[in-house]
Formats: sequence, structure tokens, C-alpha cells
Amino acid sequence: MTEKTVTITNNVDGTSHEYPLHEGTIGPPAVDISALYRDAGFFTYDPGFMATASCHSAITYIDGEHGVLLYRGYPIEQLATKASFLEVAYLLLYGELPNERELVSFERVITQHTMLNENLKNFLDGFHYDAHPMAILCGVVGSLSAFYHESIDVNDPHYREISAHRLIAKVPTIAAAAYKHNIGEPIMYPRNDLRYGANFLYMMFATPCEDYEPGLLAEKALNLLFILHADHEQNASTSTVRLAGSSGANPFACVAAGIASLWGPAHGGANEAVLDMLTQIGDVSSVPKFIDKAKDKDDPFRLMGFGHRVYKNYDPRAKIIREVCHQVLEEMPGADNPLFELALELEEIALHDEYFVERKLYPNVDFYSGIIYSALGIPRNMFTVMFAVARTVGWVSHWTEMMSDPGNRIGRPRQIYCGPEPRDYVPISKR
Repeated sequence: MTEKTVTITNNVDGTSHEYPLHEGTIGPPAVDISALYRDAGFFTYDPGFMATASCHSAITYIDGEHGVLLYRGYPIEQLATKASFLEVAYLLLYGELPNERELVSFERVITQHTMLNENLKNFLDGFHYDAHPMAILCGVVGSLSAFYHESIDVNDPHYREISAHRLIAKVPTIAAAAYKHNIGEPIMYPRNDLRYGANFLYMMFATPCEDYEPGLLAEKALNLLFILHADHEQNASTSTVRLAGSSGANPFACVAAGIASLWGPAHGGANEAVLDMLTQIGDVSSVPKFIDKAKDKDDPFRLMGFGHRVYKNYDPRAKIIREVCHQVLEEMPGADNPLFELALELEEIALHDEYFVERKLYPNVDFYSGIIYSALGIPRNMFTVMFAVARTVGWVSHWTEMMSDPGNRIGRPRQIYCGPEPRDYVPISKR
């Protein structure tokens, strides 16, 4: 079959060059311009990489125009309502849904890796009592390479798999320990008899003083949130993991880099910003005033949790999470927070207001996830940590895929230099 090409013509000197066209299973094709500088002597300029494909990947597909999200070809709607989080983790990591035997084996492996080395307690104790949990998570995850240095040969598929299992298993334990450190309670060891989500809730909220059993609704909500946040293609944090990994860095360092990227308010901190916005609005009676402020282009106020960088339609994850959000608010004890009533009123107006409908500013997954986390008793400074727990699965899947690619090369973006032209050094006495 003839290879498809695209011709690029330089209108300044009239030269033309042909470049291969790469086509995926679905989605737009991409022009391979890796030889453009060699052929034509110039780079391409794409701030934010909005029109640049950085890799081939078989993990996740997004169609922002039509509100489609697929994990390994499976619609997110089916996975979120029918699968467990570890089932989805297996799918992302290995490419296929597990059969019963494979799932039991995978669950056992992850469960066996949830414990932390006891020496990590000393590391945790070194953080200030009010350190942000994301700072603790980033630091402790990065330190894991010091505990497992004998098994981080990134060129060995067996060791790559072990590292992936360790990260999926241990990040929830570290996250819960960061929370316990933050509030001054003793760290709770994981329980091997609990499922992944229930075990995380146990490590978060149990104390040595009394028995604690995670509620089924809370576990269901957490399972859903983790699935919805498990991966989202080449976002900032995933691209960071890949870029760090392209140098041959160990997987713990790569995931720590991803955590640092996720920490930014424009990425993983959006659901925390939703709760801050609701606090600013304060009361249901103030919603119309803030809706008007959001419509005013000269007013700096923005509705957080509405619209999405990629989705130009209703975020498919938001459709799924909305139902569970309402269920949690109706059934969870103590979920009668005034902020929740305020959120529901804001949602109702935005879904039917012509201004928001025309601009497709629908509530996104961040709008609902922050509300659910708050209803579960999880504080705002832990929201991004929860995101990181779920996204670790996506990060290690992308890292594993990249390290298995024989064509993998170290990432090296170029730039348009805007500094001074060449100049000579002037002695300090003459400056």
C-alpha cells in the first residue's frame, strides 16, 4: 500500500518537501515533521502542544467535539458503571480486560504491595505538621527509588511490571499517611481483606481507638471517581511522566514528576477551586449575581468546574458522576452542607441558561468530584491527592508503553530564541 504523504511548500524560496502522514485507529491523522528542520531549516511553533502528537499510544482516546472517552477502546460509560477500579487498572496496564483468574491474581499482587517500608515513617515525620499532602506525596513517592533500587532496571520488562504494581499499590497508602500526618493521627496499616477503595477509606478514616468499616455507598463513589480519573490521554502530568521517563529515569522519579505537574491549579487543583468558588458565592440567593458576573467579560470572576480544555461538548465523565453525586448528597450522613445546595442550584441554572448552553459551558468532572469528596469527609487539601491516586494507574501505563517502544527517544522540544544577539564581555570597570 502506498504511504500517504503531505507536501509542505515554503512560499519564501519555493521549495517543497513531502512528509509521512501517520494515521491511528480513529481520530485525526498527524504529519510526521521530524525531518522538517533538516529539510527546510525551520521549526514548528505550537504553544501548549495543542496540535502536536508527541507519541503513538494505544491506551486512551478522546474526541472532544463529540464527548467521547475510551480506555483501550471501551467507552468510559460502560467501564464506570460495570467494572471495578482494579479491573480498569489491569485494562490500562495490559491492554485487555482480565478474566476471573487474571483479576484475582492481579488483586492479590496489588494487595501484597500496599505496605510501606517502616523506615518511611521517619521520612514522613520529617515533614512539617501542616505540610500540604501533595508535597508529602511528591516527596515520598520520589523516595521509593531509594528503597527499591535493586529492581528499577527500566530496560527489563519484569522489573517494569513490578514497579508498576508497587506504585498502584503504595500511592494510596502514602496518600492516606500524608493525611494522617497532616491531622496528627497515627498511620493506619492497610488491610488485606478489603477491596482497593474500601482499604483506602479505612486507611484515611480509621483510628486504633475503634472499629471502622467503610460504607458501601462511599466505596462505590470512590470506585467511580478513581475510574473516571484513571487516565485522560496526553494531559500535562502524563506528558510530564513520559518526558521524564524518556531520559531513562526510574519510574518512581517519573511519577513524582507527574504528581508535581498535577499539583498545578490549572490541572489537578480544579476541583478544589470549585469548592473555593462555592464558598465565595456563599448563599443560594447570591447565585444570580455571580452568574451575571461570570457573563461579564470585564469581570475577573469565572465559574470554576464548567467547560473543558478538550471537550467542546458535555464531558462524558460529568454525565456519569452527576448521578452518583446526587445519590451521595441524598444518602450520605451529614451531606446536608449548604454548599451542596448551592452547587445544585448553580448546576440547574447553568444547564438551562442560554449563555452557558450556547458556549457549551457544561459542568465538568471537577465540578462534581469536589462535591463528592467533600461529602465523603475528605478535606480540600486532599482533593488533588485523590486525583493522583487514581491517575497513577494511567501514568504507569503510559510509562510502561513508552519504555516498551523500541522507537522511544529522549524528549527535546525546541524554542524560538528571543534573547540578545551575540555580544562581547565587558570588564566590570567599564560597565
